[in-house]
Amino acid sequence: MDKNLKGLKPELVWKHFAEIVRIPRPSGHEEAIRQYIIDFAKAQGLCWKEDAAHNVYVAKPASEGMENRVGVVIQAHLDMVPQKNNDKVFDFEQDPIEAYIDGEWVTADGTTLGADNGIGAAAILAVLEDKALVHGPVEALFTATEETGMDGAFGLEEGLLQGDILLNLDSETEGELYVGCAGGMDATATFTYTAEPAPATGFVAMKLVAKGMKGGHSGIQIGYQRANANRELMRLLLDKAEAMGLRLASVDGGGLRNAIPREAEAVVLVPTEQVAAWQEAVKGYEQTIIREFEDIEDAIAIYTEATAMPAEVIPAAVADALIKAVVACPDGVQKMSVAMEGLVQTSTNLARVVSDGKEIKVQCLLRSSLRSEKEALGAAIKAVFALAGATCELTGSYDGWNPNMKSPILAAMTTSYEQLYGKRPAVTAIHAGLECGIIGSKYPNLDMISFGPTICYPHSPDEKVEIASVAKFYDFLLRTLENIPVKA
Repeated sequence: MDKNLKGLKPELVWKHFAEIVRIPRPSGHEEAIRQYIIDFAKAQGLCWKEDAAHNVYVAKPASEGMENRVGVVIQAHLDMVPQKNNDKVFDFEQDPIEAYIDGEWVTADGTTLGADNGIGAAAILAVLEDKALVHGPVEALFTATEETGMDGAFGLEEGLLQGDILLNLDSETEGELYVGCAGGMDATATFTYTAEPAPATGFVAMKLVAKGMKGGHSGIQIGYQRANANRELMRLLLDKAEAMGLRLASVDGGGLRNAIPREAEAVVLVPTEQVAAWQEAVKGYEQTIIREFEDIEDAIAIYTEATAMPAEVIPAAVADALIKAVVACPDGVQKMSVAMEGLVQTSTNLARVVSDGKEIKVQCLLRSSLRSEKEALGAAIKAVFALAGATCELTGSYDGWNPNMKSPILAAMTTSYEQLYGKRPAVTAIHAGLECGIIGSKYPNLDMISFGPTICYPHSPDEKVEIASVAKFYDFLLRTLENIPVKA
């Protein structure tokens, strides 16, 4: 197992990355990595600042003769996602990542590597350290706690940045230039109720399960039109609950707000004389859903089985309102982009439906690159649940980044990439959140691009970064800095 990352090229990038991976930095525990950046800036004689949101800012003057170039902000985030294999003993708040070379890749021993976004941070430090580089005024922005809420971007001090161009180094496919991303907002509906005693006789408790769906990231995979376990479960209840006299006792569907629900279950009380009909109805419905998603899903399972009789049930009127609201609630792709073929512009993910005996929470994550569409979608979801008698809060709103295909930095970087590698880079956008959307809302005149090396399986213990792509990414960054235009 070769752990000598410092022997890789480009030397300065890998030197800093080798040091970064040894610094514990899960989201919310970034004190040590911030201090590393600050100590580095002091050692290099560079001006620096830590703002109230714990972002670290470092400024490097232009190379001689380049003072008249447009100012550039290079940005990456400092935190990483802490994930490990079940058999790995590891404390992300204390232990250094055990990074090593595995053929053409760098990976970690049983944990996330933190190349997302450690390689971006290492590239920025390399630019700041190398005094032989040719560049105009450079500002480095290291943002805090991106992975769990983009806290640093939200709290970024206005007036801090002076540059006109932002290079975000948090993309994960070399050769692609990202020119847009979605903004987001959470919608949380709440039904409150007083539980009723379960009927003493005449009913059998049955668990209804919907599982085996592929799920996935609610931004990246939402356009694949995968099944949503919450909706599929509630569709059956909408069809059969009133007709068969079912009583709903509990529901628990979905998980993370940014994950398409793969599984959902409910406990229902079925009238004794309807049990056989209910079982047949579930079997028939399973085949219906399998046919509907036959070209998308390959392991859908919807079934019912006997379970322990619960002590309480949800009032019939509340259960009826919940079922109808969930089925009526917008879910999935709402609009595709006209500016960029194949890009989802606006979507929502009906992520979570869960009862606790007093309340039922329904959580949706909305995404759009246009603020107005995101707000209109939020209003529509709020209206659906208001009609059902629930309260609904819209929180955590942040702006997207709408693609600007006439961007000057896009044109310049496309030319630079062609000169370096003899082919045009792919120009794309992502229906997920990047800090560019939030930073751009605070600094609306920034011309922005996001790019990076090839990183596979981020946010998992299989995370790895392609060595050759890091060299290409860094050379491209340097060529971009060399070719920044003269101020108008």
